[in-house]
Amino acid sequence: MSDEDNFIRLADRMALLPPYLFGRINRRRDELRKAGVDVIDMAMGNPTDATPEPIVEKLIEVVRDPRNHRYSVGGGIYNLRREVAKYYQREWDVDLDPASEVIATIGSKEGFSHLCLALIGPGDTALIPTPSFPIHSHGVALAGGHYIGINVLDDEHFLSELDQLCRTLKPAPKVLFLNYPHNPSAHTVEQAFFDAVVPLAKKHELIVVHDFAYGKVCFDGYRAPSFLRSPGAKDVGVEFTTMSKTFNMAGWRIGFCAGNPKIISALGAIKGYYDYGIFQAIQIAAIIGMRHCGEFADQQAQKYQRRRDVVLEGLQRIGWPDVPKPRAGMFVWAPIPAEFATAGSMAFADQLLEDAAVTVSPGAGFGPEGEFAVRMALVENRQRLQQAVRQIGRAFRKWRDPVTQKEMS
Repeated sequence: MSDEDNFIRLADRMALLPPYLFGRINRRRDELRKAGVDVIDMAMGNPTDATPEPIVEKLIEVVRDPRNHRYSVGGGIYNLRREVAKYYQREWDVDLDPASEVIATIGSKEGFSHLCLALIGPGDTALIPTPSFPIHSHGVALAGGHYIGINVLDDEHFLSELDQLCRTLKPAPKVLFLNYPHNPSAHTVEQAFFDAVVPLAKKHELIVVHDFAYGKVCFDGYRAPSFLRSPGAKDVGVEFTTMSKTFNMAGWRIGFCAGNPKIISALGAIKGYYDYGIFQAIQIAAIIGMRHCGEFADQQAQKYQRRRDVVLEGLQRIGWPDVPKPRAGMFVWAPIPAEFATAGSMAFADQLLEDAAVTVSPGAGFGPEGEFAVRMALVENRQRLQQAVRQIGRAFRKWRDPVTQKEMS
């Protein structure tokens, strides 16, 4: 840094952001690829499959209309919000008022971070599921709040600890963030879980925000329940959905928040100062997706199920036991084999990249509860995933070799 730059002082909130572990993995991946190494990326949940053709065709059509080149409506055009309401009614039997209970967001991540600004301030406490997707914890911190984690893997314990924290903490927690199907663990719940959450939220005057990004990516006949389907849910909270995973539109950046009108209005007010909404051509194309591409969404979920099976069968063959079988989402959450776990998830992921040319997300990036696990994304095709498992198997054989163990110690 030059002397001229010494006056630059960043805001204190920057210190709240830990080192981005996934960025470190990505940088090393890019270095290896530049050197000619064929790295198979199982780290990021970034779909590689194409967006449905009807959506693309509609975008091409409407992008030529100059009326769509102007600023759009901040909360989403009415026809889009009406289509979201129809989609919720069709998929989850949930009634929504498009005018007051639905807002479009620039992906669910943007909506979530801005909602934190609307709901949370200094001194406020939020409860989050752990391990946690980074925006769930750091969105709270950047808004000036404090968060407390509850382990997501045991539903009965989660509900009892939720009740206990609300009864004992002073001041009481203000917001509960939920995420099912869960990222990173792929843990799922039934409608009865949300049926139990709603009265607890009313009892403790707790706002509920549910991240439902993987709601349509389900396997083996499982159907993920919507929080909004539970009686009284709209009295206490909202739910985020997204086009990213269901329709392979991650780069298009379009999602929705639905539920309590007061919360929706507050999110709209924050967004009114931060953005001008989503490119209108994308909004129109998204309508076509929800209206006409339901069969595609089901087929895409089946594709992820087949990829899941390929990975789990392969891991079992190479001696990576006890990996839970997810019934939703696009990830496998894999406890690191005990023989390789002592150094933690970051070191394991680093070594896997070097010796197997495969990237995975270190569990530590989702909080200390993930320290001895890694997350594997099912975004590559089955052939690539089979190859990834073979390369991991070769790395394991190398690490298990007594000579290699001596060299690495």
